[in-house]
Amino acid sequence: MIQSMTGFGSASFENEKVAITADVKTLNSKFTDVFCRMPKTYSDKEVELRNLLSSELGRGKIELSLNVVPRGEGGAGTVVNRALVKAYYKDLKETANELGFEGTDTDILRMATMMPNAFNADVLTEEDAKEDWNNILNTVKAAIVKCQEFRSQEGEATKIKFEEYIQNIDGLLQKVAEQDPNRIPVIRERLQKAISEWEQNENFNKDRFEQELIYYVEKYDISEEKVRLANHLKYFIQELQKGGNGKRLNFISQEIGREINTIGSKANDAIIQKLVVQMKDELEKIKEQTLNIV
Repeated sequence: MIQSMTGFGSASFENEKVAITADVKTLNSKFTDVFCRMPKTYSDKEVELRNLLSSELGRGKIELSLNVVPRGEGGAGTVVNRALVKAYYKDLKETANELGFEGTDTDILRMATMMPNAFNADVLTEEDAKEDWNNILNTVKAAIVKCQEFRSQEGEATKIKFEEYIQNIDGLLQKVAEQDPNRIPVIRERLQKAISEWEQNENFNKDRFEQELIYYVEKYDISEEKVRLANHLKYFIQELQKGGNGKRLNFISQEIGREINTIGSKANDAIIQKLVVQMKDELEKIKEQTLNIV
């Protein structure tokens, strides 16, 4: 099953000590870019989380937002540095009075608690720290699973669009095949007129003429291009059914575009040219969507 690079997953966990929330968001990107927003307390675990996210979600811009809130006195994790907060509060209040500001006690206290070292981190036992990290890791993994489910749903919707676009190109190719014989009389008449003019020329060279004729016959023949284009369309659908990645689907779409362009340049027919333009329009939709496939 193909997956879109666009996805979102959220998971949470709570016990008597801590409340954990993990949000995983992914967007399309040519490479794998991982960004983590997490408490500084667990900054030493960032590499582990980055490796987990990149291995599970693959290509794309991946953003993790991790929020860990201590609950209860036993699992607070941090305590107020009361002596320092009181000093901050006193200094801020005196400064406000000197400057003539009328700040409420609540506002000044809030500012004091936002100052550096207003909180001291409790030292957790090794067992408690391990338990907390396992809970965090499991919560992140649950968010990743939900994100993958979201991406699979988006991928399935994109797959249906791909099939629609390929069918449209195939239908236009059938119209090209129907129009192909109709252009032959026009080309034949054009060649016959050119031949009659060449024969009247005293510098007419029969050998050179045969070479030119072969050149024009090959130039106008689009039989091989029609066959290759049909094969590329089938190959695209096959890769789609197998859950092909975005890079491979994009490569096949480039091959499809090459054959469409060649048909347009060799056909020398107004009706086929219009069909080619319509095929290119459908192909651009495919290329745009492949950029959002993992």
